[in-house]
Amino acid sequence: MPVADIVPLARIPVQDVEKLLDTAFGTDRFGRTAYRLRKGTRPIPELSFATIDETGALIGTIQCWPVKLVDDAGNQTPMVMLGPVAVEPALQQGGIGRAMMRATLDAWEKLNLPTLMMIGDPEYYGRFFDFTAEDTGAWVIDGPVERRRLLARAHPGVTIPHSGEILPRTD
Repeated sequence: MPVADIVPLARIPVQDVEKLLDTAFGTDRFGRTAYRLRKGTRPIPELSFATIDETGALIGTIQCWPVKLVDDAGNQTPMVMLGPVAVEPALQQGGIGRAMMRATLDAWEKLNLPTLMMIGDPEYYGRFFDFTAEDTGAWVIDGPVERRRLLARAHPGVTIPHSGEILPRTD
């Protein structure tokens, strides 16, 4: 990994974050299912980070968003949606994303925040960060998603609800 610092995302100008996200995911990224799930919300500052290189240039971001799982009876379970995790394409697979994930997970554990959920590669996020699709198979989401990519991670002893609809949490 190049010499870099992980800093709160709030220190980075929004236009720099958007430019990196466009570079990493394309300008059509707004049509993705994950964007529907965080519509009308703001990133959770304590869990959202940026990586800057030795010159101060933005080379990575990770964001987390407030969502909820609402079951058929209307019961709401607060959750945190992790992602996107974006790294400057030329620097991908150099450990930047992994370092930002670790920073986010450390903060999540320290603050004892609600269950994490994400749409991501189960082989990677399961192997390195203990995310699983074991409890998410009956979740309803507004938009297409490969079921195996719908992942969750809870604190030890916390049960992940097996059914319900994931919605933005704007309260």
